[in-house]
Amino acid sequence: MSIKSLLQDLIYLVYPNNCLVCGESLIEKEELICIACLHKLPKTNNHLVTENEIEKRFWGKVRLEKILAYYHFEKGSSIQKILHELKYKKRQDVGELLGKEISLGLKENNFFENIDCIIPVPLHKKRFKQRGYNQSACFAKGLSTTTDIPVNTTTLFRAIENPTQTKKTVYERWENTHGIFQLSETKSIENKHVLLVDDVLTTGATIEACAKTLLEVEGVKVSVLVVGVA
Repeated sequence: MSIKSLLQDLIYLVYPNNCLVCGESLIEKEELICIACLHKLPKTNNHLVTENEIEKRFWGKVRLEKILAYYHFEKGSSIQKILHELKYKKRQDVGELLGKEISLGLKENNFFENIDCIIPVPLHKKRFKQRGYNQSACFAKGLSTTTDIPVNTTTLFRAIENPTQTKKTVYERWENTHGIFQLSETKSIENKHVLLVDDVLTTGATIEACAKTLLEVEGVKVSVLVVGVA
């Protein structure tokens, strides 16, 4: 038996080769989620609608070139289950898979045209140390794999560890994120079109805070892509 086969068997012991959504065995060329479950994931199709509801959330708040949430996120849904695996079960591969699937789904729409770099919403260094990775960076890596757009994880950082957003009002969420993001340098993104990415969009307070910080740099344009919208 080859070393590759032994490693593959070990991976299957740790992560059984079953669909993360329905639990059925995966067949050849299926990865983490079976084709049937992938097709059933609830797409928003925001990219097919001019002035869609997601865009309207940011009107008058921050200047964005385009914004897209690819899936609907609801409690108890398949997307919640998948993102739970990514965020709390250390399944970084789930984030990469979502990035690949979403980028392929948007390929014909030219969503990534003129994007110069991808910036994931950063975690505070304390939270990053606890989790061991940034789930949004995993998503960004998957996007980069299929688009060849570089990922920038050093320019934008979270300077303040703000309290959890759970159960906060819209205003409290905005207040909770005000001023928490900073830039380590600006040269790398000057006059660039940045794609800001995250896992779930709720009120949009975090995205707004990140975008406003990036837009302080000369010539920067910001677009947004998130996996799901609540």
